[in-house]
Amino acid sequence: MNTSNPALREDTFTSLRSQAERGAAMTIQGTIVKTALLLLVAVLSAGWTWMKFYQSGGNPASVTTWIWVGVIGGLAMALVTSFKKEWAGITAPLYALLEGLFIGAMSAMLEASFPGIVMQAAGLTFGTLFVMLFLYQSGMIKATEKFKLGVFAATGAIALVYLVTMGLSFFGIHSSFMYGSSWLSIGISLVVVVVAALNFVIDFDFIEQGVRQSVPKYMEWYGAFALMVTLVWLYIEFLRLLSKLRDR
Repeated sequence: MNTSNPALREDTFTSLRSQAERGAAMTIQGTIVKTALLLLVAVLSAGWTWMKFYQSGGNPASVTTWIWVGVIGGLAMALVTSFKKEWAGITAPLYALLEGLFIGAMSAMLEASFPGIVMQAAGLTFGTLFVMLFLYQSGMIKATEKFKLGVFAATGAIALVYLVTMGLSFFGIHSSFMYGSSWLSIGISLVVVVVAALNFVIDFDFIEQGVRQSVPKYMEWYGAFALMVTLVWLYIEFLRLLSKLRDR
């Protein structure tokens, strides 16, 4: 069965088991270190677009190009990494760098409108990560097949709604229930945040499977990339939720 994170599939680790060499297998510690490195890359590139925005006097046009470079480039690197896992050592850092450009620009613009929102979103994101890790390690939440199916279905539904609303926006049709600050819109954002957080449980479980099955060392980069996908999504959703609450 597929996981809800598009970067992780049920056969991702099992199909690579025979490729692992002795003494060069995936470890939890290695995945953690590589996740930290990807976070550092993302923070550095985010800091660059953040500074560029404020150096221009808060002109959105100064970072608009970099937003699109980050969005399109990040999506391209995510697809390449998903299909060519052995390249993750190169493509995962590039993904983090490109996503950082987008995140930095978006964060700077929202910070200009809602002071303090970036620290709140970052705190909530990492707080959620550690809470979900605790719940997973303690066994309070288990990645059962039914759990995976439910999260997968919810994530797919969210992706579909986003694609439809994005497509409609090109024709001048804007969905206030998705992007406005009504209580309905806030409620939808809360649901999306919960679904994004639940993806961590599946990510943790999937990485543990890879370690148990002794898959190749480069899969540490792939596991770190998968966690970054969820972290970036959750951070963006927290920013959107907080901006809606501040706008009321």
